[in-house]
Amino acid sequence: MSVHEQRAMSVDEAISRRRSVRGFLPDEVPEPTLREVFELAQLAPSNCNVQPWIPHLVSGEALRRLSAALVEAGVRDQPINPDFAADRKFLGVHRDRQVDAAQQLYGAMGVERRDLAGRKMAYIRNHACFDAPHAVFIFMPGYFDVREATDIGMYAQTLMLALTARGIASCAQGALSLFPAIVRDHLGVSDNQKLLFGISFGYEDPNVTANAARVGRASLDDAVRFHR
Repeated sequence: MSVHEQRAMSVDEAISRRRSVRGFLPDEVPEPTLREVFELAQLAPSNCNVQPWIPHLVSGEALRRLSAALVEAGVRDQPINPDFAADRKFLGVHRDRQVDAAQQLYGAMGVERRDLAGRKMAYIRNHACFDAPHAVFIFMPGYFDVREATDIGMYAQTLMLALTARGIASCAQGALSLFPAIVRDHLGVSDNQKLLFGISFGYEDPNVTANAARVGRASLDDAVRFHR
């Protein structure tokens, strides 16, 4: 068993341990493990079992070329053109949670709110997939809508829990969908497939300061409405 391999943990433990990791070691996940976790993700539920997800797993030189192109677009402030709206403004408690998450992340990295250059470069790291050795870009057919997108959310969670259970960290990133034309061009994907988001993953680098960030969750009573 290699230094990165471990026995799969329980579902409860995987759910508790899964979090967004934003700094990875260069070590690639072994091919058999990749196939195993993606086969497990195929068991995710979907409406009428249509399985609307179209994942493109990118590694090695292909990922380096793609992330370099995304970083370049971000650095030169190329206008974003996502397949789905990405400019929604959060309100009320949702805005509070967004602000808290940002404070935790930038605080862990030591980036001050007034440090605009530092905040921009921290954001650009999204486009570099946080130096992860793997990223999966998840598309769906263009004629699908919200119902199928929710199915893809369940697929992504299943995949990330399977990764977590094997000691593999991940980060689901809406930022990886902001330049879909670049992604389609690099991966040879047709225009009738729409990019929802990407997931960077690999083995966590404990020396990356961003990985010290922690965010909370609403309490059960605040989140769930019980009806009897």
